[in-house]
Amino acid sequence: MQGVGFRPFVYALASDLKLTGEIRNDTKGVRIFLNATEEILSHFVERLQNELPPLASIHHIEVTQVLPKEFEGFFIVSSDQSGEHTAGIPPDTATCAVCKKELFDSSNRRYRYPFITCTHCGPRYSIIYDLPYDRPNTSMRFFAMCDECRREYADPLDRRYHAQPIGCWECGPVLSLWDKNEALSVKREALLDVASQFLLDGKILAVKGVGGYHLMCDATNEEAVGRLRERKRRPHKPFAVMVNDMKTARLLAQVSDQEEALLLSKERPIVLLQAKSDAHRHISMDAVAPGLDRIGLFLPYTPLHLLLLEGTDRPLVATSANMTDEPLCTTCESLGKLAGVYDYVLDHDRKIVNGCDDSVVTAVEGQTVVLRRARGYAPASVKLPFRLPQKVLSMGANQKNTVAIGFDDTVILSPHIGDLDGIASVTYYEKNIETLRRIYNFTPEVIVHDQHPGYESTKLAKQNREKLPLREIQHHHAHILGVMAEKGIEGKVFGVAFDGTGYGEDGALWGGEFLVCDYEGFERAAHLKYFKLLGGEKAIKEPRRVALSLLFECFGDKALEMKTPSVQAFSRNELHTAYTMWQKGLNAPLSSSMGRLFDAVASLVGVCQMMSFEGQSGMLLEMLYDPNIEGSYPFEYKDGAVDIAPMIKTILEEQDIKTAVTKFFHTIVEMIATVYSDYQHLPLVLSGGVFQNRVLLSLMLKRFPKAMIPNDFPPNDGGIALGQAVYRG
Repeated sequence: MQGVGFRPFVYALASDLKLTGEIRNDTKGVRIFLNATEEILSHFVERLQNELPPLASIHHIEVTQVLPKEFEGFFIVSSDQSGEHTAGIPPDTATCAVCKKELFDSSNRRYRYPFITCTHCGPRYSIIYDLPYDRPNTSMRFFAMCDECRREYADPLDRRYHAQPIGCWECGPVLSLWDKNEALSVKREALLDVASQFLLDGKILAVKGVGGYHLMCDATNEEAVGRLRERKRRPHKPFAVMVNDMKTARLLAQVSDQEEALLLSKERPIVLLQAKSDAHRHISMDAVAPGLDRIGLFLPYTPLHLLLLEGTDRPLVATSANMTDEPLCTTCESLGKLAGVYDYVLDHDRKIVNGCDDSVVTAVEGQTVVLRRARGYAPASVKLPFRLPQKVLSMGANQKNTVAIGFDDTVILSPHIGDLDGIASVTYYEKNIETLRRIYNFTPEVIVHDQHPGYESTKLAKQNREKLPLREIQHHHAHILGVMAEKGIEGKVFGVAFDGTGYGEDGALWGGEFLVCDYEGFERAAHLKYFKLLGGEKAIKEPRRVALSLLFECFGDKALEMKTPSVQAFSRNELHTAYTMWQKGLNAPLSSSMGRLFDAVASLVGVCQMMSFEGQSGMLLEMLYDPNIEGSYPFEYKDGAVDIAPMIKTILEEQDIKTAVTKFFHTIVEMIATVYSDYQHLPLVLSGGVFQNRVLLSLMLKRFPKAMIPNDFPPNDGGIALGQAVYRG
């Protein structure tokens, strides 16, 4: 990985060992020439591996003897840009402790400079145009270094040696503060004070960060957060909150050692945590996460964030600046679409070359689960236990999309792109593909895509201008292959793929799948028995429709007279129309989706009839789980189908909501255990968006401690591209 202070580290190490030679970056990584005996070389390599700088990691080391050449010392030479690009693109990294100390040191020349950085921290992927990662290949090429910065940049023993984003008050990027139309006339030294006061006054600011803009407001101000919800048309989905330190984080949430390590990591992701019962005393909890007992917290990862939090001295809502179903805003022009949402813009003049949203993670039973892999973690390089027969471009899924390129024994996965639901999203998607192709000088030999004919990713694959060969893979097979690739598994596995929707080989909407699979293909061992989705896509946002369909399945037209919350959520006319749809199969596709089953149960117990964001029903069910309640509900497993009708009927007889929800979770575990009992000779692999549910995943890991889940990549559709890349079918 380039841009992590590796060359100056090697320079210092070689100097300490009095070795002569040279080091250079090239498109494949780092190349070192040394005059050394085998004994000294062994010592050098040992220290190389054990004394790495904070951001550096070594994928592998190759040692080759070459023709002798004399060196007068040890030198760092210019990068070699020729050859195939295989070096990793460095991700953006949070401000390091040393830079943070300098930021608040009044005697330092970068005191309160909002873009302070060094070799060990700062923007990387978001500013890079091309490899190698050198200043002329980044958006910092537009800023000419002053003499003092140039001196630091050129000194191999300086912490800022070849720190490509280096700058200062004299020569680096600068801030500006705008209202709707023009820059405010504010002195440089007062600009952040004015911005902080705006936040304290309840204003909403669009703040340009590393990979895009945030919409920020005072998390303690219920009116301000409510105004942000209203303007962004986001009634229930929780907002992430940025806090200054761990002390504040612990006031708001229960934080384990593992969760603290994630919050403090150089990646600085948003970490989903259990909110404390008195969190409302410190922030407007009802406005930040309405009706939920979990909260997403993260610590500041740029100097600008640090200064804003110092200036306000309170937690700040920091949510992605984007229109619904559109990508993150990275330019003033794209931000213009949100002019009705924010009051002011805190901007800067360093161009964001590659947009990158905040990463989101959680911890379950000691394991890290990545829900959105983006800033800090991406792009990601995966080493495979085998070599790919062709250079492959993976198009990903339609929701939570990522793309990937594969060559030799490596797959490079893009950051989170998002849902491909509009023109702007598809354009952003295509840009991400071109970015990977350009930076890696990559020309694919085959394109792999999802089987779903309606996915935008599938349509684009079939429109490829180069007329490359296409390969399609079933959605849930790709889910399981992604985990196999991450874990380096070869051979067959028993995969459980639970999600909302995936196109099945029979044309139905799969989502409750039990697969025996390897890299060549899969066998569908079992699945949830099909049920109808009343209204098709409407059922995805209306749990009541799924529940009503299951009631029709169990009770026929008698369900029309039932007094359950699901039935009462419809008018009489709507009920009779829905029954006709169900009887005749009108706009009622068959589904085996576990995600939709979660929706149905949330409707049946009366906690969610309409959803305003994906996963809302599952989050509400999580809150009702009671570990002190035992038992599960009946179901039938016959001829490869798991029939949930007995469970649905028994849930309706339950008087206590917590008991119903708790036993439902237990029943899902029993379903998996029953089907897996015939395949216990195979490793158990879990994937799909349903396994983001903390309760279900925790129960599964307790029941099956050896079960494998994705840790470095999302279990949701964000991991599909990785699975596509390794498919050999």
